[in-house]
Amino acid sequence: MRRLWAVTVARSLEFLRDTSSLGWNLVFPLVLVAGMAMIFSGPGQPLFKAAVIAPPGAALDGTLHPFLATPHVQFYAERSVEEALPKVQRHRIDMLLDLRSVPGKYWINEQSPKGTTLERILAGTPGAKLERGTSNGAQIRYVDWLAPGILGMNMMFSCLFGIGYVIVRYRKSGYLKRLNATPMRAIEFIAAQLISRLVLIMAITVIVFVATNAFLHFRMEGSYLDLFLVTLVGAVAMIALGLTVSARVTSEELAGGLLNLLSSPMMVVSGVFFSMDGAPPILQAAAKIFPLTHLIDAARAIMLDGAGLAQIAPQLAVLGGMAALFLAIGAGLFRWTQD
Repeated sequence: MRRLWAVTVARSLEFLRDTSSLGWNLVFPLVLVAGMAMIFSGPGQPLFKAAVIAPPGAALDGTLHPFLATPHVQFYAERSVEEALPKVQRHRIDMLLDLRSVPGKYWINEQSPKGTTLERILAGTPGAKLERGTSNGAQIRYVDWLAPGILGMNMMFSCLFGIGYVIVRYRKSGYLKRLNATPMRAIEFIAAQLISRLVLIMAITVIVFVATNAFLHFRMEGSYLDLFLVTLVGAVAMIALGLTVSARVTSEELAGGLLNLLSSPMMVVSGVFFSMDGAPPILQAAAKIFPLTHLIDAARAIMLDGAGLAQIAPQLAVLGGMAALFLAIGAGLFRWTQD
């Protein structure tokens, strides 16, 4: 019991004396809760999302149409049917309403449970007569829309924690100090870590994609080669981000907190589980600073819309720029020892 007590006290003092880790464990939950409260707080969070094309200057409320007074539905403005209809087909929104004429029209994806539920609510709303529009586009399954987000999220965790946490452990254990006594330069060590993690992540991602596609049969309108390329560039960008976090951190607890600070917002605003259409502009702008957002957007464009390299060039350029920036910062800040 004395040995057990001695080790328990020693570990507790080690943690308490590490002021950066102690402070992070106190601050991170407060920051995370405050952030989630800002995003999701408010009375009656919407269960459905519907786009509305309204006459100029019209308010999106019950005075324009009785259905717009339905509770728990987020109604937001769209500019045209041509821009909004693909979002219905791809499960980004649950319904599209065109109220510029009388009677108006509505569109849903018949494979969307939320869309069919909204249609029934619309049918039961007094005075809410609308014509059902027809769509020439394919009705995308939700799993087809969700798959790029889930695979991208899995890559994100592997890239960030597989690099950031491990290098901090190397530094804390003295392994990097021993490497520093060899002719190896920092850029060579960083490049070796990047290549190793990249090969493993790409192999695992390909295996997972092939295995799940064997029984789910994902929709694939574009090129598998283009999908592989954007996945490769996205993985490099996120590995480089993990290297940047681990460049100088010496505490595993602090590294874990920083990596969670990056990964948690990415899961929320990068479009993994739900679309950011209709979200506040500041959140949509914030989503663009994360590499996962551009990776998922490009992958969905290839798989669902048949986009080629010309169409996803902006996402590839952003991911490539992020990778170069993070690698430069990581290499510049990298240190071998805890001193």
